[in-house]
Amino acid sequence: MPAISRFLGIVIAMYYNDHAPPHFHARYGEHEALYQIDDLVIYAGELPKRSNAMVLEWAELHQDALKLNWDKARAGEPLDPIPPLE
Repeated sequence: MPAISRFLGIVIAMYYNDHAPPHFHARYGEHEALYQIDDLVIYAGELPKRSNAMVLEWAELHQDALKLNWDKARAGEPLDPIPPLE
């Protein structure tokens, strides 16, 4: 699981062999949620409310980079790290 960002105990990752729709994984402790990149909606799992808010804030700032990394993952190319939420 290539981690592309880490901040405040949250790990953001993408998998090379993952399925559509374009999405990323966010983990916080024992919680995990999958967020669609296009509309930033959770379609599987859940995070605590505060962690979810931080992931959404981060993803809004980096939506273009997430789309680019999804395309790279589909092509089997190395993923680019994305700056953490500050």
